[in-house]
Amino acid sequence: MNRVMIVTGGSRGIGAAISKMAVTEGYSVAINYHTRADAAVNLVREIHDQGGSAVAIKADISDPNQVKALFEQVKSEFGTPSVLVNNAGITGKICRFDEVDPETMNKVIGINTLGALYCSQEAVKLMSTEYGGKGGSIVTVSSIAARLGSPGEYVWYAASKAAVDAMTVGLAKEVGGEGIRVNAVSPGIIDTDIHASGGEPGRVDRIAPVIPLKRAGTAQEIANAVLWLCSDQASYCNGTILDCSGGR
Repeated sequence: MNRVMIVTGGSRGIGAAISKMAVTEGYSVAINYHTRADAAVNLVREIHDQGGSAVAIKADISDPNQVKALFEQVKSEFGTPSVLVNNAGITGKICRFDEVDPETMNKVIGINTLGALYCSQEAVKLMSTEYGGKGGSIVTVSSIAARLGSPGEYVWYAASKAAVDAMTVGLAKEVGGEGIRVNAVSPGIIDTDIHASGGEPGRVDRIAPVIPLKRAGTAQEIANAVLWLCSDQASYCNGTILDCSGGR
């Protein structure tokens, strides 16, 4: 099978860790980004310097036309993708649910939920044996917020992730017989800059004491889980939502 991986939101944080690890495991990686071209270009340069194969592709995954263009460019650069990692995600600023503005909710649902749906749909059209494909794997980076609800912080974000959990279960049942495994990784508190983007740079330190392992996770620990689900070692995992939350 052609070892080509698409990582949405792949230039920073968890996405960058996934991209770099995938290259070490023999994948050519298409690193999707939307606004941070500098981070994407630097990551591709780093991968090339280490002898790997990667390309940065700009696309707003909340736009289905740009998603189609993204997949077409990947196919042109590397061939048919064998793995899609739905990693792109945003939270918006921390606040009560009754204080969040409609624009923020639309953006979060657009990227986190619709983006994952659009990308997964394009992946199925290329990977499914029903379309003449050779199979593949879809892994979505969800969040334990889908289970916890994130009261007082990100209720709308939690809702967006609960939706992709439902997609994971349903799509796995739909296309499992067509050569595609569909799974998700559900991180807890991970030490990345997403917390600063949400308006609380110290959120990791605030929450770490209530985590059974007494620490935040790392981007690399989530990348380990994602790459395992993509691998043959997880060949009987389908519709799995793998908690990586330190026990929360």
